[in-house]
Amino acid sequence: MFGNWIYITLFVLIFMETGLVVFAFLPGESLIFFSSTLAAITGSALDIRILIPVFFFAALIGDTVNYEIGRNLHRFKFFQRFMQTKRFRQAHAFFEQHGGKTVMFGRFVPLIRTFIPLISGSAGMKYQQFCFYNFLGVLIWVAVGSSLGYFFGQLDFVQEHFSLVFLAVLGFGLISSILMAIYRLLRKKTLAN
Repeated sequence: MFGNWIYITLFVLIFMETGLVVFAFLPGESLIFFSSTLAAITGSALDIRILIPVFFFAALIGDTVNYEIGRNLHRFKFFQRFMQTKRFRQAHAFFEQHGGKTVMFGRFVPLIRTFIPLISGSAGMKYQQFCFYNFLGVLIWVAVGSSLGYFFGQLDFVQEHFSLVFLAVLGFGLISSILMAIYRLLRKKTLAN
């Protein structure tokens, strides 16, 4: 029905989530999981054999772009001021000590994963080291998310009631987001008093 456009759209969304800090809010895991689940549904137009490389290269290229942005941040005055803050220095020190592990395992932490390549580049992490750990992290992230989604989509209940399952998960996500927003608002008010 959508042809190659769906793969292009998914590539762009994963690339934006991993490569551009302003799009850190995009749900990378959810896109991978649900696209892979949909690929497992009988009669689906999505093919898991195409999805996996699409996700892999989108995340890999996105992280590389984000790393390069980080490497060049010091050229802009606005970011020079930010780089002098205590929090940035603490993050930088932590990153120097645990850089490889952070790149590889930070991939599994939503929002944080988008900032890791940026900090890697700004902290002066060697490009080869970044590429090695990033490659491993992306490979594991895509393999786990795609596999879990695909196997979930093969469950008989999911095959028979995909619309219901999709709406339930979407509703759960929406309710969780609303509750989290309320919690943060109440916590902020409590701390202000």
